[in-house]
Amino acid sequence: MRNPNHPLLDPIRLGDIDLPNRIIMASMTRARTDNPGFVPNALQAQYYAQRASAGLILTEGTWPSREGVGFINVPGLYTPEQVDGWRRVTDAVHEAGGRIFVQLGHIGSSSHPDLLDGALPLAPSAVNPGLRAFTPDGFKDTVTPKAMDLSDIARTVEDYAKAGRLAQAAGFDGVELHGINTYLIPTFLYENLNKRTDDYGGSVENRARLPLQIIDAVVASWSPGRVGIKLSPGLTGVGNFIVGAETLPTFEYLVGQLSKRHLAYLQLMNPINDLTGTPVEVLGQDVTRHFRSLYSGALIANGGYTFETGNARVRDGFADAIAYGAPFISNPDLVERFSTGLSLSPSDRDTYYGGRGAGYVDYPKAAKSAVSL
Repeated sequence: MRNPNHPLLDPIRLGDIDLPNRIIMASMTRARTDNPGFVPNALQAQYYAQRASAGLILTEGTWPSREGVGFINVPGLYTPEQVDGWRRVTDAVHEAGGRIFVQLGHIGSSSHPDLLDGALPLAPSAVNPGLRAFTPDGFKDTVTPKAMDLSDIARTVEDYAKAGRLAQAAGFDGVELHGINTYLIPTFLYENLNKRTDDYGGSVENRARLPLQIIDAVVASWSPGRVGIKLSPGLTGVGNFIVGAETLPTFEYLVGQLSKRHLAYLQLMNPINDLTGTPVEVLGQDVTRHFRSLYSGALIANGGYTFETGNARVRDGFADAIAYGAPFISNPDLVERFSTGLSLSPSDRDTYYGGRGAGYVDYPKAAKSAVSL
């Protein structure tokens, strides 16, 4: 490595993409798509272009279909107008020298009829996730969703494949599948939310079937080296997303199957709470350590890392790159700050979600007065 003490500053190839460094901008919902067509706007193009020095930018979670919508003011990628809006974003990022993947995510049961023109959200089984949905009229309790039939599943898989094709038309460098937190993919992986007795439930292999079908469909629409996926095996205690005895074996099987597909990367998110006493306690707070031996490709670790701890994770071989979320909000020049030892600017949490440019594109870059590391 060129930087034995700071390997995050070294280049890396993820799939078909060469990155100048291993500092990844994580996906973050910022709720700035303030139009009824879920079309990215000029403000978003400015926001992402400001952060183009990241090794790779991962966009905010983006709806692959109208029935996958789950929040207000979040963009989609299923209409020509959305493609045009995203093209403005990717052009701006590329002009600034960056690389950008779109994160595609169907929210599933965590949505609400008010966001779906009155239709019920889709899920593997008719189990209320026990959450709160962000609707045009504020937060509302989630409802019991519709259990997906086989035609719903086939349509959803094709929606992802179509979104993969549209991502190419929009100028993206690749696609990341949103498989974390309370979205559709995880609901199939948790045995208390997936009560199916057909080919999509009842066993480790069956619960992993839909995520693998989606991956394969998106890969077929592009190439494996242009596709990544993000998972959160340690998610528990969020509504009815509660790990059970088969949760970890399900994720282990899924990761093993993903390892055979030669993807651009697998991104793993650390738990947001203490796993002591749970069936996934073995994961601890650095989940890549557990899954490293199961995955032969590039691993991105996400969740709570500093520059120092991120470098240590890469030096130890448990991750190949580190994704940073909140630090990129208030530090558009995060890579430069890391590389020169400059301090980080704090962010304003009151402007994380919604609004216009304040707290979005008005964070300044630092004066470059420090000596490079």
